[in-house]
Amino acid sequence: MLNKVIAEDNIQKAKKLVLNYDKIVIVTHLAPDGDGMGSSLGLYHFMMELGKEVQVIVPNDYPAFLHWMPGSKSVVNAEWHKRVSESAIANADLIFCLDFNTLKRIAQLEDPVRKSKAKKILIDHHLSPEQFANITISHPEISSTSELIFRFICRMGMYEYVNEPCAECIYTGMMTDTGAFTFNSNSSYIYYIISELLQKGIDKDFIYSKIYNQYAEGRVRMQGYVLYKKMKIFSEYKTSLIVLSEEEHLRFNPERGDTEGFVNIPLSIGNVVFSAFIREDKDVVRVSFRSKGNFPTNQFAAEVFGGGGHLNASGGEFYGKLEDAVKKFEEALPAYKHLLE
Repeated sequence: MLNKVIAEDNIQKAKKLVLNYDKIVIVTHLAPDGDGMGSSLGLYHFMMELGKEVQVIVPNDYPAFLHWMPGSKSVVNAEWHKRVSESAIANADLIFCLDFNTLKRIAQLEDPVRKSKAKKILIDHHLSPEQFANITISHPEISSTSELIFRFICRMGMYEYVNEPCAECIYTGMMTDTGAFTFNSNSSYIYYIISELLQKGIDKDFIYSKIYNQYAEGRVRMQGYVLYKKMKIFSEYKTSLIVLSEEEHLRFNPERGDTEGFVNIPLSIGNVVFSAFIREDKDVVRVSFRSKGNFPTNQFAAEVFGGGGHLNASGGEFYGKLEDAVKKFEEALPAYKHLLE
């Protein structure tokens, strides 16, 4: 049986909104990942089972290895369909904001969502949620927003409406946000939820293969390149760093999300505790951090790059030159040496 993480008052208020409103919009963050799409599409299938009129809207496209997910074809990309997305938000009765803690993380959807007269429910597992929603369900101690969606449905007493597509999406989000259950996944309740999802008919091996065994040739070649040519080890700080310029990235005919997971690989080295991946994008430098044990990547991300996340997985952005981002990272390391020992 699941423990009761979400406050009963929030459950009852949210359930009333779910039962009373029919036009529902679900939004998730810019550059949606497995948890963003898993939680959004999981909730989408649940709402469809309730007979609701539901629309999932994303600020921009998400990785190709997530496009197999049931319901994916119905997702509206606001970058391609601005008017459709804004109209749906303006006409919604209820908006679910999933897997982000502040409206700036939904980019061009921020103003339409903020101005919408719809009731809003935030469900997220990141620190410091912005207080914009009518109901805020924020639990940073939970492994993924997808896990929170499952808990939310069950606490409303509606587990029977979790169908197989819903279960597949929720499992996908839980799996990807824990690195296939290799970090932030020591809670026994996670495995209880997995057992419940299996009873809905999901094939977890199939889902794993769809996520991790469908890469393009260019992605695999790029992985070899970054590990052999670009990985730097700071032995004194038990840290690894991979830096990839935009020009280098473009050599491999990249697809959206094809560098996802690169930051995890150096942690397989015995003496590496902290792994960083810094990649130059068109208008921004993106930084990703992962760690083993108790090194607080979220603290490093917040203090050095103004980012955030979780203990073992976090990230941020840097607006400037790639070499300046790298310099900022390297100069910050000595101050965290005591946490890396």
